[in-house]
Amino acid sequence: MLYQTTYRNVKVPTGTQSLDFDSQSYAPLRSVYERNHLKSLEVIAKDFQSRFQDVLICGTGGSSLGAKTLCALSKAPSARIHFMDNVDPDTFERLFVRLNPKTTGIVIVSKSGSTVETLMQTLTLKAVWGNAILSNVVMITEPTPNPLRKLGESWGVTILDHPQDIGGRFSCFSVVGLLPALISGVDVSALLEGAQKALEAHEADVSGPAFVASYCHLKLDKPNHVLMPYCDRLLPFAFWWKQLWAESLGKETKGFTPIESLGTVDQHSQLQLYLDGPQDKFFTIITTSQKGLGWKVEGIPLFEGKTMGDLIVAEQEATIETLASRGCPLRVVHLETLNETSLGSLLMHFMIETIVTADLLDVNAFDQPAVEHGKELTRQILAA
Repeated sequence: MLYQTTYRNVKVPTGTQSLDFDSQSYAPLRSVYERNHLKSLEVIAKDFQSRFQDVLICGTGGSSLGAKTLCALSKAPSARIHFMDNVDPDTFERLFVRLNPKTTGIVIVSKSGSTVETLMQTLTLKAVWGNAILSNVVMITEPTPNPLRKLGESWGVTILDHPQDIGGRFSCFSVVGLLPALISGVDVSALLEGAQKALEAHEADVSGPAFVASYCHLKLDKPNHVLMPYCDRLLPFAFWWKQLWAESLGKETKGFTPIESLGTVDQHSQLQLYLDGPQDKFFTIITTSQKGLGWKVEGIPLFEGKTMGDLIVAEQEATIETLASRGCPLRVVHLETLNETSLGSLLMHFMIETIVTADLLDVNAFDQPAVEHGKELTRQILAA
């Protein structure tokens, strides 16, 4: 495994041998083996890198969060990546002031092609910037006669097919995540390799860490789950996990409320509640090896010869020990190095964990029936 998992204040179950897990039944998991489309995506990515100073990724929810997680690994993207996942007119007004439409590439993503937020974003870009931007646009949507595809066809823009058997929140290993990642300079081959290694490890061992975690969730029965990475680049991952966990499991009065948190920031805002408030939470702390990273400082005895990496390591260890001493059930997931391979492995772990937990809860991990009413009501209100 490219990560290590340890538990505190949790009786780790040993009864996962009876688990019936067939990865071939799940299209999102199988997608890590599909490499034929990478060359065509690389061509588009290189074109964007050579032509544009800025790139807009327009979409919401699963059409954005997975790609944002992958792009967070980019160290020096040739184009600035902007994820526009809301429809606040003020945000777009500020965007139009900052960007030059001639040097801005646009990727528009909607699986169904009927997401009202994405359609509004698309039409707004056209209304403000005009026909000149159409040669800068790539759309990703299902190969069905949906509104976004019809719009793209009438405008003559490039349209890529969104896999019909993969939902948005599980789409990070498909074109939805890989194209933005390629544009930002992420090594997607290493990403897929890491994901594949994690999947194959779980296929070979029914006591794999994602399976164990799924049984722990049910045995603990804690209604709130906190995921707290001690790494800024993993904050988008925490938001991706929050949608994956909430939308996949929250059905039929079942599920767990996901809470994203960031060390060390939330030690100063949420840790008091975690330690002294209701004991209704399970914690996942994600750590990386940062000891010695940064610049040695002097001037205060406590910090003499120490680095920023030394401080964050000390703080994450202190948080783990403090939570454990209060009896809080927690899991520590440690990545020795955060890179494309280890992130791919981590993403795959949490996808498997979500799917198996849904199966144990006897809910469908891949639908979201409760939100459909709100979507339809939005259309009715807008039309009226």
